[in-house]
Amino acid sequence: MSIHVALNHLTHYRYDRPITLSPQVVRLRPAPHSRTPILSYSLKITPAQHFINWQQDPQANYLARLVFPEKTREFCVEVDLVASMSVINPFDFFPEPYATTFPFTYEEWQQEELEPYLHCLPATPLFRELLASVPRAPRASVDFLVDLNRQIQGAVSYVIRLEPGVQTPEETLTLGRGSCRDSAWLLVQLLRHLGLAARFVSGYLIQLVPDVKSLDGPSGTDHDFTDLHAWCEVYLPGAGWIGLDPTSGLFAGEGHIPLACSPQPSSAAPITGFTEECECRFEHHMRIERCWEAPRVTLPYSDGQWLEIEKLGHQIDAELESGDVRLTMGGEPTFVSIDDHDGAEWNTDALGPTKRIRAAEVYHRLREKYAPHGLQHFGQGKWYPGEQLPRWSLNCFWRRDGQPVWNNAALCADESRDYGADAALGGRFLDALAQRLALDPQHVFPAYEDIYYYLWREHRLPVNVDPFDSRLDDALERERLLQIFRQGLDEVVGHVLPLRRADGGGWQSGPWFLRGGRCYLIPGDSPVGYRLPLDSQPWVAKEDYPYIHAPDPTQTFPPLRPHAEIRAQFAVSHSESLGAERAAISSERFAERELQRVSEALEHAAAERDLARAAAAAAVIRTSISAQARAGVLYLFMPPTETLDDYLELVAAVESTAEALATPIIIEGYEPPSDPRLTSFRVTPDPGVIEVNIQPSASWPELVERTTHLYEAAHLSRLCTEKFMLDGRHTGTGGGNHFVFGGAHVLDSPFLRRPDLLRSLISYWHNHPSLSYLFSGLFIGPTSQSPRVDEARNDSVYELEIAFSQFPAAGSDGECVTPWIVDRVLRNLLIDSTGNTHRAEFCIDKLYSPDGPNGRLGLLEMRAFEMPPHARMSLAQQLLLRALIARFWRSPYAPERLVRWGTELHDRFLLPHFVQQDFADVLSELRAAGYALQDEWFAPHFEFRFPLHGRVHALGIELELRHALEPWNVMGEEGGTGGTVRYVDSSLERLQVKVTGMAGERYVVSCNGQALPMRSTGKVGEFVAGVRYRAWNPPSALHPTIGVHAPLTFDLVDTWMKRSLGGCQYHVEHPGGRNPDRYPVNANEAEGRRLARFIPFGHTPGAIDLSPVAANVGFPFTLDLRRS
Repeated sequence: MSIHVALNHLTHYRYDRPITLSPQVVRLRPAPHSRTPILSYSLKITPAQHFINWQQDPQANYLARLVFPEKTREFCVEVDLVASMSVINPFDFFPEPYATTFPFTYEEWQQEELEPYLHCLPATPLFRELLASVPRAPRASVDFLVDLNRQIQGAVSYVIRLEPGVQTPEETLTLGRGSCRDSAWLLVQLLRHLGLAARFVSGYLIQLVPDVKSLDGPSGTDHDFTDLHAWCEVYLPGAGWIGLDPTSGLFAGEGHIPLACSPQPSSAAPITGFTEECECRFEHHMRIERCWEAPRVTLPYSDGQWLEIEKLGHQIDAELESGDVRLTMGGEPTFVSIDDHDGAEWNTDALGPTKRIRAAEVYHRLREKYAPHGLQHFGQGKWYPGEQLPRWSLNCFWRRDGQPVWNNAALCADESRDYGADAALGGRFLDALAQRLALDPQHVFPAYEDIYYYLWREHRLPVNVDPFDSRLDDALERERLLQIFRQGLDEVVGHVLPLRRADGGGWQSGPWFLRGGRCYLIPGDSPVGYRLPLDSQPWVAKEDYPYIHAPDPTQTFPPLRPHAEIRAQFAVSHSESLGAERAAISSERFAERELQRVSEALEHAAAERDLARAAAAAAVIRTSISAQARAGVLYLFMPPTETLDDYLELVAAVESTAEALATPIIIEGYEPPSDPRLTSFRVTPDPGVIEVNIQPSASWPELVERTTHLYEAAHLSRLCTEKFMLDGRHTGTGGGNHFVFGGAHVLDSPFLRRPDLLRSLISYWHNHPSLSYLFSGLFIGPTSQSPRVDEARNDSVYELEIAFSQFPAAGSDGECVTPWIVDRVLRNLLIDSTGNTHRAEFCIDKLYSPDGPNGRLGLLEMRAFEMPPHARMSLAQQLLLRALIARFWRSPYAPERLVRWGTELHDRFLLPHFVQQDFADVLSELRAAGYALQDEWFAPHFEFRFPLHGRVHALGIELELRHALEPWNVMGEEGGTGGTVRYVDSSLERLQVKVTGMAGERYVVSCNGQALPMRSTGKVGEFVAGVRYRAWNPPSALHPTIGVHAPLTFDLVDTWMKRSLGGCQYHVEHPGGRNPDRYPVNANEAEGRRLARFIPFGHTPGAIDLSPVAANVGFPFTLDLRRS
């Protein structure tokens, strides 16, 4: 985003008497080749009686030659300019093929023209040593220049030197220090001795305080400043002059404004001339100030604006509390890696080599902040069809009453460390745990990999493939086989203790019935607890099976027992009756004992009646706790329990055992039962991102603190919210930022207590499309993962009106709708194009589903929100949502008829002007209702969603190009490896063309020779249209025979004169043909790529005779170049 900076430079000479000045030459006007746009420039000279002659020297630098006819007591030069500080990519150049590798030789004609810049001073001893240290092996020219620049920066310490002139290279190397002039001249001479043309540059250096501090190095200046500076430029054929700043070791960027470039430093002095001999007082002042800043995502609000936002947040909080709304807000923000923008795990894959490491870092930062005595639980997450492995889930649970769940944080193992844990330690741990639970340790048994399966799997390998050097195509299968055969099939994988809660209290264990007397695990990569052979246990009728039922979340729960009371019961062992010695369990003795027990059980069953057999089978313990050592860390797999009290008691026993054995562990397996007395957060993987399911907040201060801390914790964990397309478009993370609304308890949910609130939100979103499109991601449209109800389904709007008629009257105090009816009435309407209830803009699959307790949580999830780049932008969104809920709680929104937008939805409402116009209506209505939300608070959101490409001016008419929205479409099924696949067509893009000050009767805007359907916005001289074009040509796309429309040439055509008055070009790709093979590493590079594609000139020459705009009834605001 652009920042306009006003620079003032004052140089003042005061003399002791009137003196005569010789002609003075001032070189303080930005050079013609300055890449930083100079919006205005002023040169003021004192005394006022003087003559000025603007000229250019042999190097094309601007010179102001001043002649003073009278004597004067002072000479003052004041420069005032305004520069537009937009990002410039210093590496955006294309060397000639022969110059891409150093060393190279200039062509003869270049040697002649560059001769002044190749002149070398005689080499001196220290300079010869430096020259000899430069490697001459062939390498990329850009890399060579980067390293050489950094070498000089490291060799010369920077000092401020007030003496005039420039040190010789030998003096600079002898002292080891110098000013910017000295290091620049040293680099110039070094480049010339290496055969490269170089010139000395003097100019202004502008440095602004960065919005975001660096994680890896210096963050730059802590205050905005400017100064006269010196650097050098080297000539690279095909690329031109490239700026190198040896003072910083960086290439010259937008902050380097050249004033004079010359072969010798003396020709680049800011002011040259003579005076009579006299006494002189010298003053020099330089200052800058920001005079205009475009809204930007790195610093979205000023301190004053944020105070106003905070004030309104507290006001809405007070209203929600007085209205007894009982609203809580959570969410699912997503993050990507700072370091690896191109890796599959940060683009398409759910799992990857570094994702869990990054997730663990942010997890521990959040746990230290919110739940230092919470339960660290690393469990299994989602598992979608087509994924070989289930996803993991890093969970943290803690009690709402503030009591600890886990006392000693030192006993929570770190996955990145090797504690030396092995299978034997796992067995000892379960033995000790059994004793603490007053159970017989003989029920602990070892578990092995299935020897028969892996022997069969080995025999299936090709005859020329070794299991230890497998050449299978599947990388996961290769790793799996290698690990199994390396560890040995006879090695113990883990230990298991059958365990369940006894009916009369306490815990119960017993034997398992294992074929062959050994526990062979189901093959796989999951923990032992997920791979136990439960099918081999005695069969039992379904009605007698000991199912574990999740508690009903709507019931009233008593307070939990104090943690100290729970821990006290495990302070000493309760196994005195079992003897002090633990019986050693060998596999052979265990097998004999189990076979004998199986035989006795079968004989007993044959003698009893069928009812007795069923009771005996039902009495078998089918849940267990298991211990497994992996990578030197001991993992405890928790069994499922019906109540939270039982789970917490078992956790206390596990911690007590870990403390006694001085063994850090990680708890995995089943999570605690869903219970309102417990709260949690989770860190999980999703395709291309890490998702954080943050705990709900009941107030605005909680929301501000948690959102801010989450962004900061992610940043410190080398995660960010910025992902970019190859062309530099900012996309958020691509994983979304779903907001979740509910209550502290299920029946506290405002959407269950007042169903009309849900109706108000759905209706208001429907009638104001800007709410759907301003905050969404790139993937929008009917086949997206959060479609509007009316996208490609107009009949759903009619059905939705019928559904709303089943609700009680808005604000009615009469009959209340049963909670499950709210779910049934809307469930089959709030869906995506495939009928999926979870993939909808308003997701109610966890509101009050009768399918099970996990769907009866009173939650509404709003999914059409992309991840904002800044925490305060996210909070502004949440403030808007809270204001709407407060308004609709007080004054329900129930229009008689929902708007039928039709194709207008994907025509004008995909253009930023109309999105902004509609959103302004939303804010205006909220202000009228008493919520003072300001339009400028959402200016950063508009710049993020609809970035500016560029502007041009001609005859008082301004033409502006902005990015617009374009729905993506899911293609039909195609054959793929292992099945069918469906691709998404993202090859279409849309631009908005907006003109102001245009007389529509005379002027027309065209794109690639076709007139645009410019529509008046209601303001005199202001018109808007959209251009839809094919940006790239993927293998699977709608209309694959239509090529790429590049570049887009826009003309402002005078229909009377039939010629273009001016125009611009927008390149779908880089205008020079650069096709980047990696994503931008940060916002600066992304903006540099985006701005490089816009050229503020390039109209169509000659006579232009445009045909009338073709009528497009369905899309009257858009020119679709595919129809030409």
